[in-house]
Amino acid sequence: MTSPPATPQTDLLELTDRCIARALETGALQPISTEQISITERGFDFSVRWVSSLERKNAARVEAVTRRTPDFNPFLPPEPTLTVTALGPDHLAVLNKYPVIDRHLLIITRAFEAQTSPLHDADFAALAQVMREHGGLGFYNGGTIAGSSQAHKHLQWVPAGNHFDTFTAGLAADGEATDNPALPWRHAFVRLSASDWAQGAIGAHLRDAFVRACAALGLPVATDPMPPYNLLLSHDWLLVVPRSQERIDGISVNALGFAGSLFVRHREQIEQLRSVGPLALLTRVGQQRD
Repeated sequence: MTSPPATPQTDLLELTDRCIARALETGALQPISTEQISITERGFDFSVRWVSSLERKNAARVEAVTRRTPDFNPFLPPEPTLTVTALGPDHLAVLNKYPVIDRHLLIITRAFEAQTSPLHDADFAALAQVMREHGGLGFYNGGTIAGSSQAHKHLQWVPAGNHFDTFTAGLAADGEATDNPALPWRHAFVRLSASDWAQGAIGAHLRDAFVRACAALGLPVATDPMPPYNLLLSHDWLLVVPRSQERIDGISVNALGFAGSLFVRHREQIEQLRSVGPLALLTRVGQQRD
């Protein structure tokens, strides 16, 4: 049974923590431990996590996949033990079963929609229910090339402390789409303010910022399927990045890469990443700017 919507008495993080405790007790939640280092390139700071228990994670997934039909959908319905709460009539907040970051939430549609389908006002409104109160970073992987591992539409959220501020210093703050000329891949930022988050129709307001970013990049926002892209959202900025590849030399990149957060499967890939350089990696999985 789906948990009740969050209220002022039981806010989302309280419900999330209760759900985490239950899911850990039953084994439904399987956190992935990591080691973390920092790499700085041309003044930009990147955190790089080495997933030290990935073999256990992969083994669990392989075992589960052998029991699934090819069209298995883990979100229809989601595991009850992992389901946190309703987010409006069309979405649910669900724990990431294999989290690398604590309190990592998936914001899924109740009915099936493809991950490559356009984002709607309701999608942004559901994400805003989490972010208005708790900040943090929202993100979306628009298709497998953009780093998505599930076909069912799901936005994602991680708590404060995971931002792309390293890329936004000195950018204009007028609400128009802009980019950082120091970044070698195509992208578009739109500045957000406290008044933006106070809007009554927050879903439509955030989608309008998304439309402005996509227009600056020539990305169609109503085409189904949409071309592959990553979306990132903080209280201060919305960012859209068109994608061309999911991985380079065995290193996969999802939206968090464009927030300065990278993951590698094996320790030796850290040196490989140092050699290639995070900026070059992100440019190759994105699109080279003119």
